[in-house]
Amino acid sequence: MPSYSAPVDDTLFLLNDVLGYEQYSDLPGFADASPDLLEAILREGAKFSEEIAQPINQSGDHEGCSRSDDGVVTPPKGFKEAYAAFCEGGWGTLSADPDYGGQGLPHTLATVFNEFLSSANMAFAMYPGLTAGAVAALSLHATDEIKQKYLPNMIAGTWTGTMNLTEPHCGTDLGLIRTKASPQGDGSYKISGTKIFISAGDHEMSDNIIHLVLARIEGAPEGTKGISLFVVPKKMVADDGTIGDLNGVSCGSLEHKMGIHANATCVMNYDESIGWLVGEENKGLRAMFTMMNEARLGVAVQGLAQSEVAYQNAVVYAKDRLQGRSLTGPKAPEKAADPIIVHPDVRRTLMHIRSFNEAARALVLWTALQGDVSHRSPDEKARTKADDMMGLMTPVLKGVLTDTGFANTVNAQQMFGGHGYIAEWGMEQFVRDARIAMIYEGANGIQALDLVGRKLPANGGRAVMGFFEEVGAFIKDNAEDEAMKPYIAPLKAGLDDLQKATMWFMNNAMAKPDNAGAGSVDYMHLFGLVGLGYMWAKIAKTVNAKLESGSDGKEDWLKAKLTFASFFMERTMPETSAHLARISSGADTLMSLDVNAF
Repeated sequence: MPSYSAPVDDTLFLLNDVLGYEQYSDLPGFADASPDLLEAILREGAKFSEEIAQPINQSGDHEGCSRSDDGVVTPPKGFKEAYAAFCEGGWGTLSADPDYGGQGLPHTLATVFNEFLSSANMAFAMYPGLTAGAVAALSLHATDEIKQKYLPNMIAGTWTGTMNLTEPHCGTDLGLIRTKASPQGDGSYKISGTKIFISAGDHEMSDNIIHLVLARIEGAPEGTKGISLFVVPKKMVADDGTIGDLNGVSCGSLEHKMGIHANATCVMNYDESIGWLVGEENKGLRAMFTMMNEARLGVAVQGLAQSEVAYQNAVVYAKDRLQGRSLTGPKAPEKAADPIIVHPDVRRTLMHIRSFNEAARALVLWTALQGDVSHRSPDEKARTKADDMMGLMTPVLKGVLTDTGFANTVNAQQMFGGHGYIAEWGMEQFVRDARIAMIYEGANGIQALDLVGRKLPANGGRAVMGFFEEVGAFIKDNAEDEAMKPYIAPLKAGLDDLQKATMWFMNNAMAKPDNAGAGSVDYMHLFGLVGLGYMWAKIAKTVNAKLESGSDGKEDWLKAKLTFASFFMERTMPETSAHLARISSGADTLMSLDVNAF
């Protein structure tokens, strides 16, 4: 049976030492989460993830969800009890608005807990994860009346939430939505239509489920300009908050999926269900994108989370599995063979995964802190800069962390040989669960197009120039530090490649948009490599300073981080040049082939 240990010490090191958590202490919520409280919360979150969520991960995958003939959806054994413990522990309230029962702590803490919970049990983590996204959308766009009616119970976890976008005939192109909304004259609408792929769409774990549904009001313009967002409860809610009758919302069937079997992915039918407008008429996408951006960052964390738990189990196996002898002579002569971790290619695989995981965690936390600044800082300039960075990094994190996270689960599975293909070891579940993260909340090719087509030119390129300036300043400030040269030189080379790729798009994509489409995925990964390299350079600088000033008995632990940093810079960072070469090749060859030749 697989195991999991939350990386609390690594996370605390990143927050406190590398990213300077205390410098944000003047922001609302941060003052209430001192470093001591931060550590206490993370250790309790680790305990919940390891002791309650993880033990039902494999069994939940094997059992899956079920739907009875009368439409009742039941989660796997232990999920309802685990969710009750989640609510009792107040985990859904961490960063939520205190006006509606939240603790108001930094969202960064909730991001850390999300990683721990997703590593322990990704399918389980999705139930509160979707709710958090729905809460964010309602918080920003709903009327005070709707907020008062729904948010307290959603934040407490008594009610859960979903997002309903996709329909059988349309996925990414939301302008094709057919679900209709008929005004009733009293401020409500009757919602009719079918949605598919709805995660956590129906279940028995909460008293009510609050659906956010995209629909088209009768007479609205065609395409995306005519889409509105509605809040549609599974059960009607009276003005005093009591739950009433069913609201014409039902699960038509459960999707039979490759992975995340323990999450109820539903076909949802709306049969003149009563809903209320969220935000303005025909401006539903703007409101829903609030939820989608929250979800995209959560999905990025899922990529990291599956990579981390797969790595941990691969390391345990590699230290235990005896196979062959070391190329330089026996390392365990008293045994029939050496453990496979002595072999260079096994070490290469494991170090590749680990060097990604640590940098990806740092990049997620760095971005999450930007998000907290954008929402909490009294300084408008600081808020604008942080918001720019959040918008820029969201598609990078979602695309790069899930693409690489999936590849890492496959490589970790490879360490087990044939055993990795057998269900009892758990590795094939990590592969299956990680695969969806590349697809939902906007497939990764769409993320790349969003980055190149929208995020780069936004506000005259202000966000990307801000990123270049920050990384460039770090390189300049540390260029003469001899101990930093192994990290600064590769980072500078990567940044140069990224700037050249950006300039290439500026010179070649405006007149010929196919050039942008052809190079977008490579650009996204090139950008991700520079972000990850920047994090490793920041980590290395912190480690060097600690080793000079006194390592508090953690010298070996700290030096290991420098080894992983060196591995990343030597083995992974050079990939930026290959991405640049592919981008610069343009779209001519791609687009020249006649469609019948495929």
